[in-house]
Amino acid sequence: MNLNDYVASIQDFPVEGILFRDITPLMQDGAAFHEACRQLIEYAKKIGAEVIVGPESRGFIFGCPVAYELNIGFVPVRKPNKLPRKTVSVKYDLEYGSNELHMHEDSIKPGQKVLIIDDLLATGGTVEATVKLIEKLGGEVAGCAFLIELEDLKGRERLKDYDVFTLMTY
Repeated sequence: MNLNDYVASIQDFPVEGILFRDITPLMQDGAAFHEACRQLIEYAKKIGAEVIVGPESRGFIFGCPVAYELNIGFVPVRKPNKLPRKTVSVKYDLEYGSNELHMHEDSIKPGQKVLIIDDLLATGGTVEATVKLIEKLGGEVAGCAFLIELEDLKGRERLKDYDVFTLMTY
């Protein structure tokens, strides 16, 4: 199955000059969604993941079925004021401004092998901040998996010290 067939390219979204890669058709098609999750599950097995971490919101969509299938935990990474208990946080820069991510402080055990799953690797800022959260808690980032990698934005360079797996590249 060619998963690229289930990605819509939307010109000038969200702003003029951007070609947006929409994975909604992939999520709407049962066979395509299943195949994407199957490939992520195989990668998680290969690297020996003990827990899945997913940034909101699409990291939840793809990370949860992987964790479920492997009978391991899923840890959400969220924006400020979304998690109810004590958290650790990391601020990171965006092209214009900054952002902040949070994770419960008891969500990763020291030495635990972690797989980060998200839908898109673009500049790498979100996943780099997620890596910092995991390492702050003593976890070992065993890999980072994405449905799509936008190669021209060079996010992989920010993750050069980590194993990166993508299902599709543009």
